[in-house]
Amino acid sequence: MQQELIRLEALTKHYKVGTETVRALRSVSLSIYKNEYVALMGPSGSGKSTLMNILGCLDSPTSGSYYLNGQDVSKMFDNQLAEIRNKEIGFVFQTFNLLPRSTALDNVALPLIYSGVGKADRTRKALQVLDQVGLSDRVDHKPNELSGGQRQRVAVARALVNTPSIILADEPTGNLDSKTSIEIMALFNDIHLAGNTIIVVTHEEDIALHAHRVIRLLDGVVESDTVNPNPKKPKKVLVPQNEED
Repeated sequence: MQQELIRLEALTKHYKVGTETVRALRSVSLSIYKNEYVALMGPSGSGKSTLMNILGCLDSPTSGSYYLNGQDVSKMFDNQLAEIRNKEIGFVFQTFNLLPRSTALDNVALPLIYSGVGKADRTRKALQVLDQVGLSDRVDHKPNELSGGQRQRVAVARALVNTPSIILADEPTGNLDSKTSIEIMALFNDIHLAGNTIIVVTHEEDIALHAHRVIRLLDGVVESDTVNPNPKKPKKVLVPQNEED
């Protein structure tokens, strides 16, 4: 039996824009299970970015419930949400969001500082995930000394370092060329095969085809929620895999 990781119940999100009320999400209900690989799609204004922010505990719904690992995070305060973000969610952004003056190693180790992990363990775990994404020879390089694909691999390693419940990737190939995009999607495939739950937010059909399930939003509601019977198989990238602790 599949283990439910996320459950949304009648989730709504309204914004005030001047005198207007924008209904970004309208009673969204769905479940995502452990080790699923989900693509979240929709045109501009569909509500996908709003839903991503709520799933990532970056925003709270106007009404409804969001259960993550059995906890109702929709009613949590900001400091509680920050703790959930650090422990349960690994973020991968289109713009990488790396600290420009820090090495790859220090960028990856950053979430562990907020978790209170000691320096020796931080270094060990950061080196482990950098090896996992194929960057063991770039640990002392700063972002401006890395290619776009290497910077995104650092971002993926940072997302993995706390062994989160979910990898939440927002347009992860948006700033990459087609060859590098294929490499990054191959890396996501490896991460999924290792047992991780992945949610990719994308507007690109070609990227969504890698996922095993595609959820499409339109005007704040789930337009469709379908299983992809033949997920696209990315070209294999030779990346060493480490066993989990």
